[in-house]
Amino acid sequence: MHPIFYLNNICYICHKFNNLCLMRIYVFLFGLLLPLFCQNSKAKDFKINNGVNISHWLSQSNKRGEERANYFTRDDVALLAGLGYDHLRIPIDEEQMFDPNGAKEPEAFRLLHNALGWCAEFNLRAVVDLHILRSHHFNDAVKPLFTDTLAQNQFYDCWRKLSDELKKYPDYKVAYELMNEPVADEPEIWNVIVNRCISVVRASEPKRTIIVGSNRWQNYNTVKDLRLPAKDPHIMISFHYYEPFPLTHYQAGWMSLKSLSVPVHYPGKPVAEKDEKAINDVGYQNKTYNIDVIESHFKQVTDVAKKYKLKVYCGEYGCINNAPADDKVRWFRDMNILFKKYGIARANWDYKGSFAIVREGIPQEDMIRAIF
Repeated sequence: MHPIFYLNNICYICHKFNNLCLMRIYVFLFGLLLPLFCQNSKAKDFKINNGVNISHWLSQSNKRGEERANYFTRDDVALLAGLGYDHLRIPIDEEQMFDPNGAKEPEAFRLLHNALGWCAEFNLRAVVDLHILRSHHFNDAVKPLFTDTLAQNQFYDCWRKLSDELKKYPDYKVAYELMNEPVADEPEIWNVIVNRCISVVRASEPKRTIIVGSNRWQNYNTVKDLRLPAKDPHIMISFHYYEPFPLTHYQAGWMSLKSLSVPVHYPGKPVAEKDEKAINDVGYQNKTYNIDVIESHFKQVTDVAKKYKLKVYCGEYGCINNAPADDKVRWFRDMNILFKKYGIARANWDYKGSFAIVREGIPQEDMIRAIF
């Protein structure tokens, strides 16, 4: 009940018995306790602002045993909390958390519980992101999740088990991201699957915050195609943002951009006009990017969120380590001006991988200043 209900009743009782002194004592005590009432009320909501991705630990990594355990520790969480982050996005892969028969992998779950415990210790929230399934990798040509009923049931079963394992954590401390970067041929295929998965989690966790990304790599321009439950306030709409790719993925070894040898810049066109052939040769157009262009993309997401009356989460954005430093910082600054303007929670990619904000234990101060 609202605390004012208790105050009204206290005043009525004191008035009834004509005890002004007692009423003053109760009102004084109520004034001391009111902040606690309000704090507890607000604490029940999952609220995040600025986070970071803990990549290549329980996801997209061959590390196991001591090597995996030492890759991310309590000291890392302490460092990130000290930098000012308020939450971690923790990608996990099905093949790390469950064996091929669906049994839980004890060591992987122990590490996940460790991380969530450290988050609680340092007053951080956490997003547990099911990043890659055996039936779905965002860059694979064949994705059985969208065609095979057995694969879909296995996806739902992953979340039954994850929910059963993690539901002991308070709703305001831990959120679930059902899957990272779905890539279905048609948006409605993903809509059907993700809504069924929402129902699976809701069966035992009616108030857990669930984060849902749009089809086609969680692109901003496919958020409009999402179909979500009409009356579920505990959902966040997620998108990822890495544009312009020639800057954010400059010479990335897993993309055609690996052969781009000309300089890149931000804001403006990523490459000089004299170099446009080089960027076209690797499959990208030399479009202009600046804060106004990015804002127009963000608005496509926030307009959908307003329709559903939901919050927005940019679960990934970042710039590769070998992108030019000054241009990278300008991009981060513009991004975060817009995140603040539109009230968008976000988590940069990543902590200490190929988009690192901490390299070999050293925080990249210019990037971190831009992020905050």
